[in-house]
Amino acid sequence: MEEIFIVNEDQRAILETVARFVAEEVAPRAAALDAHADPAAGFSWEIVERAHEVGIRTMTLAEEWGGLGTDSLTTAMVIEELGKGDIGVSVIFAQTLKIAQIMQKALNAEQRARVLPKFAADPRGMLAIGITEPDNASNYFLPYPTPFRTSAQKVPGGWTVNGMKHFISNGNRASFYLLFVQTEKGRPMNEGSTCFLVERDRPGFTIGRVHDKMGERLANNAELVFQDCFIPDENVVGRVGNGFNVLAEFFPQSNAYAGATILGVAGALHRKAIEWAKVRVQGGRPLIEHDGIRAQLAEMRMLIDASRSYVHRACWLADHQEHGWDRTLGALPKAMAAQAAWKIATWTMEIHGGHGYMKEFGVEKLVRDAAAFLHSDGVNRTLFLKAANFMFAD
Repeated sequence: MEEIFIVNEDQRAILETVARFVAEEVAPRAAALDAHADPAAGFSWEIVERAHEVGIRTMTLAEEWGGLGTDSLTTAMVIEELGKGDIGVSVIFAQTLKIAQIMQKALNAEQRARVLPKFAADPRGMLAIGITEPDNASNYFLPYPTPFRTSAQKVPGGWTVNGMKHFISNGNRASFYLLFVQTEKGRPMNEGSTCFLVERDRPGFTIGRVHDKMGERLANNAELVFQDCFIPDENVVGRVGNGFNVLAEFFPQSNAYAGATILGVAGALHRKAIEWAKVRVQGGRPLIEHDGIRAQLAEMRMLIDASRSYVHRACWLADHQEHGWDRTLGALPKAMAAQAAWKIATWTMEIHGGHGYMKEFGVEKLVRDAAAFLHSDGVNRTLFLKAANFMFAD
């Protein structure tokens, strides 16, 4: 744990619990789960159930719903700590923790009473959000004036949904989903879409393929398929045609959480680089005694610390927007952390030489994992453009 960033004893206790969980439940399983050829088999219900037992799975729920009510800053610290053990484990809980936060704010009283107790009581309860489509991804981030392909037709008592989402984190594992669907024809997705609450067992909703990913294999990403799926009016979240307001109002810390996830990977890589540099002898002395390597290890530390400070600032301001929140904080911290992690990954592999390319040393897995957030939660180039549009809006 990075103690300098802990500001109270509650955070310290939570992070100590998470660190033990990572050491006892995640680290011993990660390599074997990552090695499965079947992409669905990398996911571990055992890890989820253990996380439920120690309170990680539900910690962002308010106490009235059985959680700890952790704020966004503390949650980011937890997500980073999980990422040090495995990026996929961090992702599955980051998704669930942030969507639980969103649901508490965005769902109405009836919806909260219907969903949150079930989610809290289920040791395997996970959450997902359905936005990305095969031909709509960056369009959501900018956004480009195009509609979602997944659409809903109004019928008595509700809506009939047809279409498909893909690349959805926890897509094949979640019990509840927030789904964004086009409800107004001829309008762009940011003006004519609606957010729906969807239960896992709803007729007409099925899971498609689980995507076979390069890294982050302990998290499953899957297709969501809707074929004449009826969703009742009582499952509309917010107002019809105003789905993107749900994202804008209740989702500000999403990208910062992604930054926290990839920082966990950067921290794990940095630790491996230091450990290897201490024991590997080249030129008659350990690598760490060579000035170039020694300085590079310090630069890695700088990149991690600076990125963490940016992520933490974004998370704190997401909860205290009156103190200076600006919308670039919903894009740039993640991009910075992802770039830092990728640089650290390549340096760590170089420091290890040929050993870094061999699976048995564990660097190869971390390099594959580090590549994930160059695009996940928004391609970095897209996020830079998004931030620039906020900065230079007329």
